[in-house]
Amino acid sequence: MRGKNIKVDYLARVEGEGSLVVKFRGGQLREVQFQIFEPPRFFEAFLRGRSYREAPDITARICGICPVAYQMSAAHAMEDAFGVKVEGPLRDLRRLLYCGEWIESHVLHIALLHAPDFLGYQDALQMAREHPDLVQTALQLKKVGNDLVALLGGREIHPINVKVGGFYRVPRRRDLNEVEEQLKWAREAAVQLVKWTASLPIPLFERDYEFVALRHPAEYPFNEGRLVSNKGLDIAVDEFEAHIVEEHVPYSNALHARIAKRGAYVVGPLARFNLNFDRLSPLAQEVAKEVGVVPPCRNPFQSIVVRAIETLYACDEALRLIAQYTPPDQPAVEVHPCAATGHGCTEAPRGILYHRYRVDEYGIILDARIVPPTAQNQKSIEGDLWELVQANADLPQEELQWRCEQAIRNYDPCISCATHFLRLQVERE
Repeated sequence: MRGKNIKVDYLARVEGEGSLVVKFRGGQLREVQFQIFEPPRFFEAFLRGRSYREAPDITARICGICPVAYQMSAAHAMEDAFGVKVEGPLRDLRRLLYCGEWIESHVLHIALLHAPDFLGYQDALQMAREHPDLVQTALQLKKVGNDLVALLGGREIHPINVKVGGFYRVPRRRDLNEVEEQLKWAREAAVQLVKWTASLPIPLFERDYEFVALRHPAEYPFNEGRLVSNKGLDIAVDEFEAHIVEEHVPYSNALHARIAKRGAYVVGPLARFNLNFDRLSPLAQEVAKEVGVVPPCRNPFQSIVVRAIETLYACDEALRLIAQYTPPDQPAVEVHPCAATGHGCTEAPRGILYHRYRVDEYGIILDARIVPPTAQNQKSIEGDLWELVQANADLPQEELQWRCEQAIRNYDPCISCATHFLRLQVERE
């Protein structure tokens, strides 16, 4: 490998635009860069001067795959600022909406973006020629998630029915009957998806990660809880900025996040799974144990199995929520703006998504900060690549490059989400 480099100008099968550079000098690994070159999108700046009511709709445009996560984090942050509590059926509807997003996002990643890596295909179209039933089932399963998002959110992409305090409109009980039947089929399909992903050839690779996720007293986390880790972190959401540091690196338009005085950490399915396994539904726990994937799980290549387990959980949880649903008296809780700062953090499919807003007495946004999952995972992705390349430097270059790209896709990076912040410093003499 002396003098050879690996350069991937455009990473395929990820959301957004990024690249990979691995450099050897004198036969030694010298540099690994997961480069995020997609331009900054300045969403925090767009939010300044807008009403608190607009935050869920504006932030939903950050991502077409996980808009619900952005809406939920924005809504929770504003409700935190104004002292609003959303409970009962409205809270259940939020969890149900999140179930839809997890199903559609996880299945898209598992079947169309990540599975080709394990089976040696360049893309899902090649895979579909030899595994048509798998791809068709996955697309049908994804559609169930999309239908759930459309029912509760008003449309599949960039939903428009979420507001601070609840929803603009809530479904009738009979509106959920059709999707309930679809979810019963989806739950069985998800069981088979877990078993199929567990049968894939999983590379042997482990690291000692610090996993960070929400932890709720009684539920597998979507919207609420404290931020905890397997190495002692246990903080309220409004303490996020006191413990998480973001910094620039010269080759990335996304900030690298780290835990102050400690370093890189991992958010997303593996983190949730390791920290909240006891909060999964009995069926999800049973199937996980059956396929032999249980905590501690430190192999990022097994994240494809964990995503399938979370898909099964989301189907199970959605059916539970629908079975107990009674329409609320009002679609939203009344909100009275005041000058305050609010914090919100929810579990996007890729991991924790933190929002903080400062508003004036009229509810006009004065300042905003958004920390998406991929920016938080970027340092850990590079750590994986460094150890992976060192351990496999003797592989043929094409095979090593394939393994590196697969390692990045373990995190299902949403690069566009990670590039909406950039600190600009102008010096004039």
